[in-house]
Amino acid sequence: MSTQTLQRTPFTTAVWVIAKREITTRLTSKSFVVPTLIVLAFILIGAVLGPRVTDMLSSTDHVAVTDQTRPVISSLGEGYVPEVVGDAAAAREAVADGEVDYAVVPSADNPTGLLIIAERDAPTGVMSMLSVMPDVQLLDADAPDPMLVYFIGLGFGLVFFFSALTFGLTIAQSVVEEKQSRIVEILLATVPARAILAGKVLGCSLLAFTQVALYAAAGLLGIAINGDELNLDGLGAPILWFVVLFIFAFVALAALYGAAASLVSRQEDLSAASSPIMMLIMIPYFLIIMFSNNETVLAVMSYIPFSAPVAVPLRVYLDSAAPWENFVSLGILVVTALLCIQLASAIYERSVLKMGAAVKWSQALKN
Repeated sequence: MSTQTLQRTPFTTAVWVIAKREITTRLTSKSFVVPTLIVLAFILIGAVLGPRVTDMLSSTDHVAVTDQTRPVISSLGEGYVPEVVGDAAAAREAVADGEVDYAVVPSADNPTGLLIIAERDAPTGVMSMLSVMPDVQLLDADAPDPMLVYFIGLGFGLVFFFSALTFGLTIAQSVVEEKQSRIVEILLATVPARAILAGKVLGCSLLAFTQVALYAAAGLLGIAINGDELNLDGLGAPILWFVVLFIFAFVALAALYGAAASLVSRQEDLSAASSPIMMLIMIPYFLIIMFSNNETVLAVMSYIPFSAPVAVPLRVYLDSAAPWENFVSLGILVVTALLCIQLASAIYERSVLKMGAAVKWSQALKN
């Protein structure tokens, strides 16, 4: 009877049933809901209070000046309040009495024409701003700031790294739990093994994408509460490419995590079984951090499937890649994702009912 039921049940229906089961299980689990709410709260609070904390921590220097040096200090901005005194001697006395933080007076012996008088510590901030520096002429004035490029790459890398790692392990732990409790044997009586794995990947992928979207919404809400505007100048296309590439890479890694979990029967063995997949996530992440401003390395990494979700958006932001190159990278990643899904399905189908000692990847591939 169960065989006839299995034959009448469409594969897509079975996948969706498993996916809904995964989603429901996670949404009713405190270990998933509570950390998500905590992160959302931190993001929202950080976005709202961050600018205010920065304003609170910013200091204002009260500087004794003469009529000659007052324009210099006034030009430095709101962080410097000039207090006009009669001459250098009066400025020195104001510093000694603690009436001001330091003094800036005229000096004929220094190339800047200025002398800074302080009580004990040299005011390095104003010193650097008043230092004499050569003029700089940039031939490419529109070139992106290397530090900004670094932080953009770091942001993409963090989203990809933590999402793939967190939900990949979620899938893996779910597979092992079902093996230990023998629930998988009951499921296999009515649902094909490939449908179980596909449902788990689909359910956790939807949860991952929803969670990332909630985090982004919390940040945007915090910015809106502050009355600020989010400046996405030049980031629209990179974000779009990241989302598309992230989806395929995440699904591929999620499937591989499910396959890795099917090789073991205990949670204690899961770390060793999933270590090769961990390398697929960690190596590109650290390479991106180290070489975010190296266009040659980024070009190579854009054609490597699990580094492409970060490398391609960075190249789009830097405008260092032709459009066809980005689509080639996407094509390679799509093919890789399909191959990973097929490989993971085959391994899961062969290994999910094997209990006892952990099965090696090489053994699962030979069967």
